[in-house]
Amino acid sequence: MSTTVSGKSGTWRNWAGNVTARPAREVTPASVDELRAAVLRAAEDGLRVKAVGTGHSFTAAAATDGVLISPRLLTGIRAIDRAAGTVTVEAGTPLRRLNVALAREGLSLANMGDIMEQTVSGATSTGTHGTGRDSASIAAQITGLELVTADGSLLICSERENPEVFAAARIGIGALGVVTALTFAVEPVFLLTAREEPMPLDRVLAEFDRLWAENEHFEFYWFPHTGNTNTKRNNRSAGPARPVGRLNGWFQDEFLSNGVFQAVNWVGRAAPATVPSIARISSRALSARTYTDIPYKVFTSPRRVRFVEMEYAVPREALVDTLREIKAMIDRSPLRVSFPVEVRTAPADDIALSTASGRDSAYIAIHMFRGTPYQAYFTAAERILTAHQGRPHWGKVHTRDAEYLAGVYPRFAEFTALRDRLDPDRRFGNDYLRRVLGT
Repeated sequence: MSTTVSGKSGTWRNWAGNVTARPAREVTPASVDELRAAVLRAAEDGLRVKAVGTGHSFTAAAATDGVLISPRLLTGIRAIDRAAGTVTVEAGTPLRRLNVALAREGLSLANMGDIMEQTVSGATSTGTHGTGRDSASIAAQITGLELVTADGSLLICSERENPEVFAAARIGIGALGVVTALTFAVEPVFLLTAREEPMPLDRVLAEFDRLWAENEHFEFYWFPHTGNTNTKRNNRSAGPARPVGRLNGWFQDEFLSNGVFQAVNWVGRAAPATVPSIARISSRALSARTYTDIPYKVFTSPRRVRFVEMEYAVPREALVDTLREIKAMIDRSPLRVSFPVEVRTAPADDIALSTASGRDSAYIAIHMFRGTPYQAYFTAAERILTAHQGRPHWGKVHTRDAEYLAGVYPRFAEFTALRDRLDPDRRFGNDYLRRVLGT
């Protein structure tokens, strides 16, 4: 078993740089047995345990002063069952590697988020999602999982085996144990046609129900201080494949969406008064385009500009009113917001702590450029989002506690009771879990 120190000072930082931790030690197990031994040794030493992926969460869900477990050696596909339509993958596998490996095998996930830098266990444990009328989050595509619990046991979980753990652990926020492997439902690789198109915000909101109903995957980005959006519609296609051209892809996805966007955010951070003008230019920078490719090349995009993010799920029918209220709040405030607001949807699922648990949901994600004060914006938006029974994304900034969350999650008590059974001593606890799940 290898043990490493996080950085020169022994400090772990997340991707956005807004969360730091100083673990007593970091362990990088090369097998499930080594991971189980690390959990048992931590118990002997009286230390708490947290597993951490690539640090793309904006919350302190993975922070610990105890043992930090890095799963980076637990990677790769264990098994492909073409008859069952499943693939079993080690927990530390980055989504990027999984997507590429599946494509090589002629397979694909049905839906995915908009980046693929996270590990499969980190992404699913916090409820990472894309957008979909009928297909749900990455965790909703899990058909089985392995979980190392506080006493070192290895639980095999599915709808048939340990079903009550399966119902919760697909989105477990690291509270139930350490996930070591996941089995996903997959299907033969298919083509998606993406249609990206600028559209006035008023039109998007007026036609939202139709745009949602007519497209398998619909999302849009609204630019605060403007009435402009960029919309994206992804639908299955019979082909032929027509990928984004190399020059066009570089110009829009790298030069404009990353390089220029980084530069204008530097300007906006230094001179906030310029932000509305920059927003008007940015919202018109990307032109309409249509392309057809395999799923992960359509669903995901490079995101190199660092930011801090808050995201809430509201009932889908509340989306239009909620977004109008957020727009009105920004318009009448002195806030200067240089990042677009992202809106996506998901159908109801049956996972206890999924943000879409038991209800069709719409997601509103707000961002601020890293290094820019974000608290005033996030606080004002959160007040609106919670007034609509919003559920915060487990991996993104929010201030909610167990009392609030118990009121918006019908199965909250089911999850906490399972946690009491599997981890009575809170071996996998930390300050974040104490706040969101209670003691």
